[in-house]
Amino acid sequence: MEPTQQIKDPKDNPQMIPMAIVAAGALIAAAIYFGGSSTGGKLIQGDPNSLLGTSPSIEIEDVSAKDHIIGSPNATVIVVEYSDLECPFCKVFHTTMRQIMDVYDDNQVAWVYRHFPIAQLHSRAAKEAEATECAAEQGGNTAFWNYTNKLFDTTNSNNSLDPAELPKIAGSIGLDVQAFNNCLSSGKYTKQIQDDVAEAAKAGAQGTPYSVAINKKGAKAVINGAEPFETVKSKIDSLLK
Repeated sequence: MEPTQQIKDPKDNPQMIPMAIVAAGALIAAAIYFGGSSTGGKLIQGDPNSLLGTSPSIEIEDVSAKDHIIGSPNATVIVVEYSDLECPFCKVFHTTMRQIMDVYDDNQVAWVYRHFPIAQLHSRAAKEAEATECAAEQGGNTAFWNYTNKLFDTTNSNNSLDPAELPKIAGSIGLDVQAFNNCLSSGKYTKQIQDDVAEAAKAGAQGTPYSVAINKKGAKAVINGAEPFETVKSKIDSLLK
């Protein structure tokens, strides 16, 4: 199994669970088996349970206008990633996916980013996820990706990013910092991040990064953890056939 940050039992760290995701936490506790699994590069069509062992079936919400995407929403293969902005393995995998997107054209492969901040490990990640949404509010899809790229470039991971850096990142990509701060302090995207966490559980996420590649025929390949470039490319190529 490739490197991934695993969700730990909340009973081990009762002081580390922020109230922002308590509602989603109940769903996660019910839905996620705290163990590892490996896809072995296999594809699946029609029986997601065989790919995830004791984990729940893969339920991926359709790509919609609310999603942040690189590539065409009608691409042959869509990679849906669930990520934590303070996860060191997510930082590595983010670079891998940027390399992947340089290999294929927009109609072949698209990359969708969805939030999965694991608060038991990274109490700052949820607010950082909200910050990316505030960036998107001002500058759309382009600002979202520019902000996310810059945040991953800036943080050393594992809750190391000073919250004071969030408006600085906004300014560095050309956003109105005052409007950004107003958005971030309002908490207007808190529930959206909670909903993303709940959706990640339904998709079978056991840790981050967790991704599912899906082709137009409905075949799926799980990318579990920070799998290397060649492994990810091999899975995508199998789905493109």
